[in-house]
Parts: sequence; C-alpha cells; structure tokens
Amino acid sequence: MKRILSILLVSLLIIGGLVGCSNNKAQSDTGKRIILATTTSTRDSGLLDYILPNFEEETGIKVDVIAVGTGKALEMGRKGEADALLVHAKPSEEEFVKEGHGLYRKDVMYNDFVLVGPKEDKGNLKEKSPRDIVKGLRLIAEGNYKFVSRGDDSGTHKKEKALWEEAKVKPEGEWYLSSGSGMAQTLKIASEKQAYTITDRATYLNLKDKLDLEIIIEKDDRLFNQYGVIPVNPDKNENINNKGAEKFIEWLLSEETQKQIGEYGKDKFGMPLFVPNAK
Repeated sequence: MKRILSILLVSLLIIGGLVGCSNNKAQSDTGKRIILATTTSTRDSGLLDYILPNFEEETGIKVDVIAVGTGKALEMGRKGEADALLVHAKPSEEEFVKEGHGLYRKDVMYNDFVLVGPKEDKGNLKEKSPRDIVKGLRLIAEGNYKFVSRGDDSGTHKKEKALWEEAKVKPEGEWYLSSGSGMAQTLKIASEKQAYTITDRATYLNLKDKLDLEIIIEKDDRLFNQYGVIPVNPDKNENINNKGAEKFIEWLLSEETQKQIGEYGKDKFGMPLFVPNAK
C-alpha cells in the first residue's frame, strides 16, 4: 500500500512539474508577442509592412496586427483583447484614456483625408468646391450623387459623420451607401459604382492604380488626420503584455522610427504618406 502511495505521489510531482514548465513556456511565448489593434489605413497603406519588421528584428517581439476600424479597435481595448492601439480619432482616444481603459495617449504621425470620386465628377465638385469639403458634401446631397460611407465606426467614418453634421445634412436615401468595410474595400466599391467617398490620402495613393477614382476635394483644414498610440491598461486582463506594448511604443516614437515613417512613400509617390509628429 505504501509502495502504491509513493508511486502516486511521484507521479503527481512529475505531472505538476510538467504543468509548471508548460505554464512557464506559455508565459514566455506570450511575452514575445503583442497584439496591436489598429485602423485599416495603417495596413492598407502598406506602412506597417514597411516598419514592423525592424521592430521584430530588434526586439524579438512578434506583432500580431488586428486591422479594424478605430471604433472596433477601441472596443477591443475596452475588453482587454489587445496590448496596444494605433488609431485615428483623437477625441474618442482621449475619452478612452480618461475612462481608464488606456494608460496614456501619444501623437505618432498625421496625414489628411481627401474626397475622391469618378473622373467624370458629375457634381462638378472639383471646380465648385476644390478646397471646401463641407460645401462639397452639400452639393453631393443636393444632387443625389452616389456616396459610399465606411459605415463601420472607424476613424474615417467618425470624421465623415462630423462633416455631414457641419454641413447640416442628414445623409440618407438611395444615393447614400454604406459598405460596413475597411478603407480598401470601400474604395473598391466606390470605384465600381462610380461614387464619391472620403478616404485617408495614404490608402488611396497606395491603391489608386487599381481604382477608377481621382482626388476631387483636398487641402481643407477640416481634413487633418492625426494618429495616436495607446497602451491598454493591464488591469483589464492578466494576459495583457504591457512590457511588450511599452517597448513597442518607445520604439514607435523613437527618432529613428519617426524618420522611417517620414520616408515612407517618397520613392513611389514623391511625397511621404505620413508625417511623423511624436513629441
């Protein structure tokens, strides 16, 4: 009987040791990865593919990118489903931090939004309103010209809704379409339907060779597009890799990475697709 108990005890100790090793390995593997919830524009513009390999090589930390609209990225942060956020809806980001979901928010870079549309430009917006997005939206609504919205609570969608509100227009009717998709897919739909849409300049430029669309309205101060980075509060989830997130943010805001961001797009488009402005 004593022999049987001894064997059972040894077996339990061995199993316990294996479980402990397994847990330690899982924790170690987790420490070598971070989940970055971000807007689709940072992916569709090609920026992340351009800069992230350097971070992964320098630190050994793998970045799992979840590209969704800003609204969904913030929701992932609230649920503790991401370690860091890279998004572009500053008021919503500041509220996210104020509510305790994020530790802080830092500016990273900016670019701008543009209104794109068919070369035919049925509303003649390029001539009537080349620098006034609010007037342009009014003309679209008055003429019932097709417009495709992201419709996904993304940073771009939030900007669009604010502009319609400023134009004192409630967009509805057969002319107003909602894609419920990311920027690349929305641009594709707008191109197919020969409709207008609002996009970040970077994604449009990266995809324009595949689109039958051109820039109609640009360089209105209302179209400024700021990006920010936020580490998710580790109190949200015991599995949040805060150390990895902080290391990523430190790298993203570093002088070297900021310079790299500012170079992206110059060789292909003759201009940077993002302007670094970390402080």
